[in-house]
Amino acid sequence: MSPADLPDAPSCARNRAPILEQLQRLLGDCGSVLEIGSGTGQHAVYFAPRLPQLVWQPSDRAENLPGIRAWLQQEPAANLREPLELDVDGDWPSIRVDAIFSANTLHIMSADSVRHFFGKLPQVLPPGGLLLVYGPVKIAGAYIGPGNADFDQWLQQRDPLSGIRDLEWLDQLALDAGLVREELNYLPANNQLLVWRMTMEKS
Repeated sequence: MSPADLPDAPSCARNRAPILEQLQRLLGDCGSVLEIGSGTGQHAVYFAPRLPQLVWQPSDRAENLPGIRAWLQQEPAANLREPLELDVDGDWPSIRVDAIFSANTLHIMSADSVRHFFGKLPQVLPPGGLLLVYGPVKIAGAYIGPGNADFDQWLQQRDPLSGIRDLEWLDQLALDAGLVREELNYLPANNQLLVWRMTMEKS
């Protein structure tokens, strides 16, 4: 696949630098990261070589894996692994990592899929493991900026099951899975980077 034919998500180029700044701060003690919903693969090929202490494991649904592989072939990195097939609503691969990263996914999923996502985390994260989620959220029912209100309306017109999620609801799902939120970082364009930590083993 030629560079011109690679799948492209323009938002990746806009948000990757501020996200990386946070990842470099947060993941310094981690050795492995599972990226859920790698999409085009552009985040993976940008972050992995700039976080050389990590093994970066991309993943996504089967239909997105060819595009991710094409990006990996175009911009290989020694610490970047072949993408895993992972559908949050299905069976997850058997893997344990120090951290999970996911960008711009929870508002695309249905509410049931978000619940399933959090419910699976104890299978993957050990005590002390981190969950890092980038994207827009509502806080106390309010949007962070008028642009997010318009975006949420567009999402729900396209798919009534999608939409910007309430931070308080996500915190409760996390707590039910054994995670406690440690940080809420405000990033450009009305997005946040949320950080939860696994506090216990759950059966």
